[in-house]
Amino acid sequence: MANVTNNRPLSPHLQIYKPIPTMVMSILHRITGGALYFGTLLVAWWLIAASTGAAYFEWVSWFMGSFIGRLILFGYTWALVHHMLGGLRHLMWDLGHGFDKHFSTKLAKANIVGSVVLTVVIWVIAYIVRA
Repeated sequence: MANVTNNRPLSPHLQIYKPIPTMVMSILHRITGGALYFGTLLVAWWLIAASTGAAYFEWVSWFMGSFIGRLILFGYTWALVHHMLGGLRHLMWDLGHGFDKHFSTKLAKANIVGSVVLTVVIWVIAYIVRA
């Protein structure tokens, strides 16, 4: 009996496929979804610090106000906005709209641009309100 598995072609993988915007957005949607779990830990940490006492809350606030803390919070904000926009894109697809190749490509590009722009707008508004 012959071994038929040796004659099967290998499935194409990422080395063969050229990344297209919809594929990249799908991957980023999954990554940002995972990142939101860690961001939720930040929110829980902040709430625990607020309930623990003034000294610990001040330390957490200091850390979140540092360059690294703000960078982490900026990334969390972007992940939240990007995942939300990707979810709206998926909702549109669930409703049966936007399956045209050119439209879905434009929508994928708009997702990344929109998430960056909205994140910057949110942070600008936050700094204006804070001042």
